[in-house]
Amino acid sequence: MKKQLYILLLLFLLTACKENNKEKFALLVQEWQGKEIVFPQNMAFTRFVTEPVDYRIPDAEYKVLIYVDSTGCTSCKLQLPKWKELIAHVDSATNGNIPFIFVFQSKDDRELRYILKRDNFARPVCIDRNNRFDELNQFPQDITFQTFLLDRNNKVRMIGNPIYNLAVKDLYLKQLTGKTSSDRDQIKTTVKAINNKVDFGTFLKSEEKTAVFEIENTGDNPLVILGISTTCGCTTANYDKHPAKPGERLRIEIRMTPKDTGFFDEIVTLKCNTTSPVKVKIRGLAQ
Repeated sequence: MKKQLYILLLLFLLTACKENNKEKFALLVQEWQGKEIVFPQNMAFTRFVTEPVDYRIPDAEYKVLIYVDSTGCTSCKLQLPKWKELIAHVDSATNGNIPFIFVFQSKDDRELRYILKRDNFARPVCIDRNNRFDELNQFPQDITFQTFLLDRNNKVRMIGNPIYNLAVKDLYLKQLTGKTSSDRDQIKTTVKAINNKVDFGTFLKSEEKTAVFEIENTGDNPLVILGISTTCGCTTANYDKHPAKPGERLRIEIRMTPKDTGFFDEIVTLKCNTTSPVKVKIRGLAQ
């Protein structure tokens, strides 16, 4: 099973990444597969940064470690509402037997506390003061590879962030619950994106920008959108939940509210009952 999971994830990475990154990501997955994560002694957990919690990491068959460094937009990287949804899914299927361990660096405790309160994320969180956890393990710098599925001995069984990528999410769910998010939709069809790029241009950071995309069912079976993931927590999406008959279209509305100024070039991934996901791109400059 371990070898099978490694091959599945490696194949996904090789097909999902740009050509010039394939070798780097393949070596990274190979390096971390089976590696033991070292936890610092006397890890202190809190709720909302300032409220101490007596929390001990349970001895479980599997655990999920989510490490977030302090670079970039904190809210974008955390995407806490999506984690809450995934944890609820796993808890319902496993009776809450899978620990999710959150360890964050903090460049601004007030900002982090605000985000946790805003998203009502009351789970215990360890703040990695002085980067102790990172120094012990030398985690990858890419946020998409700072989440790990660990076995009972804290060895890496899988690497990749299930919030950022729907294919990785399915691998986690398959291992933890025995089912993927798309097991109920095995009948495949084909799809075409009517418009898959939008440039918002230059706008004020306080503005909310909206874009609408459509996908068309070009196959012989009903088309269903199974889920949507984004590379940025500043981006949200609403989409048609009903099936589209052959020749019909489904509508996806993307809303972008930047938390920081600067150029962004984000990807929104739509997982459908098709052989491969649909990707749309949004870009712009927030001032």
